Amino acid sequence: MSTTENRQQATPELREWIISQAAAGHNAESVLQAMLASGWSEDVAVEAMESTLRGHLETQAVASGLPPAVPVPEPGLDESPLYLDAGDRRVCVLQMMASPRVVVFGELLSHEECDQLIGLAKPRLARSLTVATKTGGEEVNADRTSNGMFFQRGENELVSRIEQRIARLLIWPEENGEGLQILQYGPGAEYKPHYDYFDPAEPGTPTIVKRGGQRVGTLIMYLGEPQKGGGTVFPDVHLEVAPRKGNAVFFSYERPHPSTRTLHGGQPVIEGEKWIATKWLRERRFE
Repeated sequence: MSTTENRQQATPELREWIISQAAAGHNAESVLQAMLASGWSEDVAVEAMESTLRGHLETQAVASGLPPAVPVPEPGLDESPLYLDAGDRRVCVLQMMASPRVVVFGELLSHEECDQLIGLAKPRLARSLTVATKTGGEEVNADRTSNGMFFQRGENELVSRIEQRIARLLIWPEENGEGLQILQYGPGAEYKPHYDYFDPAEPGTPTIVKRGGQRVGTLIMYLGEPQKGGGTVFPDVHLEVAPRKGNAVFFSYERPHPSTRTLHGGQPVIEGEKWIATKWLRERRFE
């Protein structure tokens, strides 16, 4: 590899070399150190390695028959912040995982906001439905034993304020969000592990995605704590998030495929009652 001190740019030869090193089993740190030792500046080396490997993996994924990846919501976590500015509220970053992208937020909602959402939702609760992937409609699903309701986007001042906060926190357009869903889980109620994206193989999916494209991210906000049980689990990565009032867990999925490792579920409530608010995020404006 040859370099110049000024105006370094990643060349096609460099990118081919990076791919060859990855294919030979060298880890990212050793590849980076070799580039630095050959005279590449750290900024150029890091950007070249990240973009090259990302593009290479995407090419391989599509060649293997996976759906192409799409942009997803992504909170600003590059510098490992302890807090993020959500506009009207400072939100804690409690935990983050890169693959799958899972972020646990603290104090996304105040306890007063949680109680207000529950109070507004209670008169409108009904048995929760799931998307009927064969028709594009909705249906009762034995895997989901909760009661729920939907607020329309921007339905009232409280919902609008929370949606604006979410949009700023996740750096994703507010209009790309579905309505806010409120769910109540009593003792024994659960939601067995599932994916939130719409399976391209199902006949109802083309009808569903006309309203705003695929789902690309999920935010689960905890409104009320059970005494026992009710955690959000990610079986593929052996992660469980406790349902702490005011906190939230976010995860994104760049393609509608199990390779995203975003299989997740709501553990059965053992004692008490769990309330959550779910915001699903689409590729485009949700109509």
